[in-house]
Amino acid sequence: MLSPAKDLADNWEFTELWVDPTASPPYVLILLSDKSGISCVYDPAENYQVVFSSSTYEEAKLWLLEDEYERVESRIKSEQVA
Repeated sequence: MLSPAKDLADNWEFTELWVDPTASPPYVLILLSDKSGISCVYDPAENYQVVFSSSTYEEAKLWLLEDEYERVESRIKSEQVA
């Protein structure tokens, strides 16, 4: 069975960058979400391993906010990359 994170990495709708501004340099995580809201948080410093996944964007966002991450201003949509 394929991992949902792998499928999401190939079929994402949008991505957001989240940073921990208290770290020096700031620590960055990447949130990918698909059209149904399934969301995964990837850690670039850990070879892009999934550090959190959820069935909703809201749950992933709350997980990041709980750890005091802040979303970078803009969101990147898949059609902007294509």
